[in-house]
Amino acid sequence: MAADVDVLIVGGGPVGASLACALGQSPLRVALVEPVPPEAEQQPSYDDRPTALAPSSQRVLQALGLWPQLRAEATPIRSVHVSERGGFGFVRLEAAIAGREALGYVVTNRTLGRVLPVQAAAQPNVTVLCPASAEGVTPADEALQVHLQVAGEPRVLRTRLLVAADGAHSPMRAALGIEANVNDYRQVAVVANLTPERDHGGRAFERFTPTGPMAMLPLSGGRCAMIWAVPRDRVENVLALSDQEFLARVQQNFGYRLGRMLQVGRRDTFPLAMITARQFTAHRAVVIGNAAHFLHPVAGQGFNLSLRDVAALAELLHQAGCADSDPGSAQLLQRYVLARQADYRRVSGFTDFLVRIFSNRVPGLVSARNLGLLALDLFPPGKREFLRYAMGRGGPSPRLVLGLPLTGVGQ
Repeated sequence: MAADVDVLIVGGGPVGASLACALGQSPLRVALVEPVPPEAEQQPSYDDRPTALAPSSQRVLQALGLWPQLRAEATPIRSVHVSERGGFGFVRLEAAIAGREALGYVVTNRTLGRVLPVQAAAQPNVTVLCPASAEGVTPADEALQVHLQVAGEPRVLRTRLLVAADGAHSPMRAALGIEANVNDYRQVAVVANLTPERDHGGRAFERFTPTGPMAMLPLSGGRCAMIWAVPRDRVENVLALSDQEFLARVQQNFGYRLGRMLQVGRRDTFPLAMITARQFTAHRAVVIGNAAHFLHPVAGQGFNLSLRDVAALAELLHQAGCADSDPGSAQLLQRYVLARQADYRRVSGFTDFLVRIFSNRVPGLVSARNLGLLALDLFPPGKREFLRYAMGRGGPSPRLVLGLPLTGVGQ
């Protein structure tokens, strides 16, 4: 059965759109399916939530030609301060230790939404179907038949490879028969932009509180983006607070490293869990990004891990396209799984460890982890090694992660 396209990407959020941009450097025929236009107010992938980009992600975006458009609205992270409320330990992680100008950058998802979909649609070999949704899939030997609704009309598209990039609760993952393990943290992230009394100076903060971790990320104009994990049974009370009461509650947990909190913007929420697909591939199909692994935001690694998915898969697909080989072959998909499993296990294990170790209030453990924070702060080689992995430099790297284009590979 002849295929209409070589690669069909379901999900036009930051991960799916990034893959479409990457494959624009390949000879493959690509289609991107997304139900909600990027400019729509209800577009969940491109809301005002902040995303911390590790240097590995910045290099991927640079190699795709996207970084110049994002840089103007990206705020550099020059240092990170990690501490625990009521504890004596802390760690200061500075860009100079890693020999870099910045440890990463903060952009909003809305900024990504202004750049990624436009660039994806501009690729000559990419067809964007929007508004469109994937309703189901029928397997066949040479291709998959994907049943779509395109602008309200039914359509069947045949593809040699299906990529599910449609989020943590991926309908396409379910349609492929791939189950997921869910570790519910019973927490909800409260997200808001705050204006502190003092300028952040490019400093980010990770503050572990009795209710859950609180991240404070630098934004333009001296503002900060706060992501605060709150127990599910308390979140309604937090949302019901007046702005002044909310600022006082934040102040109580964060402290005064940035002076008083003066103003808060709109508060949004999203539930927190670790969701892991039990397998990352099926017959002529692969799941990537949050559809494969949804992490707690405590270490800010979710999108960075997903962009490394994109980089690894795009390189393999580019090689297949240049060699005129099958992009949906079992051998290629197995190579992808082998290339990604170590990175995923390391990052997901570390993220889950942080959530669990700092959620435990046993007095002896509280003292032990604060001593651990102090020991790390006083041991520069340990900080450099920690930063090496946090910045996405652990293990073999695909070309895009190194900042190199895919053109020329396999040709």
